[in-house]
Amino acid sequence: MKKYLSFTVIFLVLISCDSKSKKEQEIQATPISLDIVRFDKEFAAAEISDIANLKNQYPQFFPKQFADSVWVNRIQDTLQQELEAEVLKKFPDNSEIENQLIPLFKHIKYYFPKFEAPTVYTVTSDVDYNNRVIATDSMLVVALDTYLGSEHRFYEGIQQYISRDLKPSQLAPNVAAAYAHQLALKPQKRMLLEQLIFFGKELYLKDLWLPNVSDAEKIGYTEAELKWAQDNEEYMWRYFVEKELLYSTNPKLPARFINKAPFSKFYLEIDNESPGMIGRYLGWQIVRAYMDTNSVSVQQMLREKPEKIYNNSKYKPKK
Repeated sequence: MKKYLSFTVIFLVLISCDSKSKKEQEIQATPISLDIVRFDKEFAAAEISDIANLKNQYPQFFPKQFADSVWVNRIQDTLQQELEAEVLKKFPDNSEIENQLIPLFKHIKYYFPKFEAPTVYTVTSDVDYNNRVIATDSMLVVALDTYLGSEHRFYEGIQQYISRDLKPSQLAPNVAAAYAHQLALKPQKRMLLEQLIFFGKELYLKDLWLPNVSDAEKIGYTEAELKWAQDNEEYMWRYFVEKELLYSTNPKLPARFINKAPFSKFYLEIDNESPGMIGRYLGWQIVRAYMDTNSVSVQQMLREKPEKIYNNSKYKPKK
């Protein structure tokens, strides 16, 4: 009997692996043409006399309210020149960008056939880490100076929980998040559950779109932080339920549990051990549970209201 059960388990695993393999083969065969415009290189090489031509060619990067003197100063700024040089050193060609974005766009196209790969524009942004990527229907702007590596000297003075994500491996997860936010139903109410499920949907899409990226990289945790969240999932969930936080509209809750932060704020001894954004982690597990226990498409899940996802997820935290 034991041998029979063992054989059955192995057989089911093999079928599952084969199914995933076939799906990945289909995804890899998805045609994607990626057009990358290295505006950062063009501006770095520009002279003052080139400003008029750049403005005509790239009007989206030259707001009309700014005088030409702004761009003259930028070209002549030695710190800006040093930043541009570091970007060119880290991204001398497009290989790193292509290696991350082409597989991502193929996965998005597979699950959302109407998706068309945008034109990718690379820029420098004075290390504006709050706006690392900006996505529209036809254009994706990537600030390469926010992906130089966690320990880069330009990031000195930035809090570690932020600077540790300023590395090339976060490019695809950041872009995936930008497109996930376009697809997921935006929170309609102020209750915390809406925020949990919204970010849970984002992270679930990363599961589909970034199969070779670790869960820690998807959410922006270290491996130790992810393990802490996994080990304490039941305890945290009990806290949320007992304190009646899920349906609360307290405006302080997102800062405590949703927003990027060095730690989550339970106002307990565990605070200094906990990672930030723990609400996103819990929302992720709820959406995963919902998709495991309900026969719905990804598109249906994205349109579904948070309360229905929660109620039908049959979510039980790991013990």
